[in-house]
Amino acid sequence: MKITIDIVAYPMEVPFAITGHVFYDTETVRVTLEHGGVVGRGESVGTYYLNETAVSMKNDLEAVIGKVDSHTTPESLQDLMPLCGARNALDCALWDLKVKQAGKRIWDLLDITPKELITVFTIGMEEPAVMAERAAAARQFPQLKIKLDADRPIERLEAIRAARQDATLVIDVNQGWSFDELKDYLPSCQKLDIAMIEQPLPRGDDACLEGFKSPVPLGADESCLGMSEFEIAAQRYDVLNIKLDKCGGLSEGLALVRAAQEKNMQLMVGNMTGTSLSMAPSYVIAQFCRFVDIDGPLLLAHDIENGLEYRAGGTVGLPSVALWG
Repeated sequence: MKITIDIVAYPMEVPFAITGHVFYDTETVRVTLEHGGVVGRGESVGTYYLNETAVSMKNDLEAVIGKVDSHTTPESLQDLMPLCGARNALDCALWDLKVKQAGKRIWDLLDITPKELITVFTIGMEEPAVMAERAAAARQFPQLKIKLDADRPIERLEAIRAARQDATLVIDVNQGWSFDELKDYLPSCQKLDIAMIEQPLPRGDDACLEGFKSPVPLGADESCLGMSEFEIAAQRYDVLNIKLDKCGGLSEGLALVRAAQEKNMQLMVGNMTGTSLSMAPSYVIAQFCRFVDIDGPLLLAHDIENGLEYRAGGTVGLPSVALWG
C-alpha cells in the first residue's frame, strides 16, 4: 500500500481569537492511502493545548507507518497508536479506503440514514461591537457559537443578543473561567437564553461541577479527550463535545457516541478549524448530535477541492464521494 503524509497550511479568513490564543492559519496533516487503485484520505489539525503541531503529528505518523499495510483496519489501528491527532488522520483515511474498496458509502457500513445538518457559525473574540457586527453579518446562520474569556463576557453576549435576537447562542469559554466566575455569570447567561456553555473551567480543575446544578447546560470539551475520561466527564457535564482531532478519529468518536447515549447525555460535534476533509468524518458523528459545529472551512480563506456545500440557513450538504466516505 502506498502511504503519503503531507503538511498543508490554510490561512484564516481573518485572525481567529479564543482564550489565550490567536490563530492566523491552520496547518493540517493529510494522510493518503492507495491500494489496488483505490484512494482513502484523512486530515487532522491536532490539539493545540496538547502541544500537537503539524510537524509533531507527521513525526508520529512516520514512526508507525512501517507497521501499516493493506491488512490494517480502523479497528486494529487503535492498538497500534495511542489517542492523538495523528491517529485521527490515519483512522479517517482507513475508513475512507474501507468504504471505497467496498464500493459503498460510510452510511451503508454504519447503517445510518443521513440527514443534512445545520451548523453553528463561530464568532471569535473581539471588541463587543465588532462581535455584534459579525453576528449580524452572519444572519443566515440561525445558530451562533461565541468565543469568550473572563474579559467582559456578559457585555459581549448582550451586544450579540441585541444584534441577533433570533439566534440560538452557545458559548465556548475554552477553560477561561473560574468556578466563582461561572456562578456569577450564570444568571445573565440564563436571562440571555444561552443554550449551552462549553468548557467553562480548566481541564483538570472541574471536580467542583460534580453535584452542581447549572441552570444552563454545561459542555465538556477539553475535559474529555476520549473514552478513558468519559465516565468522569459524564458526572460533571450535561453535554459532550466530540472532536475527532482530540479523540483520535472516527472510531473513538463512534465509541463516545454510544457511551453518551447510554448515559442520556446530550452530544455536540466540534472541530479544530480544518478543511472539509476534517469536517466530513465529523459529519457522521453529527448525525447523533444536538449541537453541530462543523463550520471550520468557513473560517478559512479557502477550502479543499470538492469541499462541503454550505448553504443559506447554515445548512451543510452531505459529503460527496470525491471528498470522503
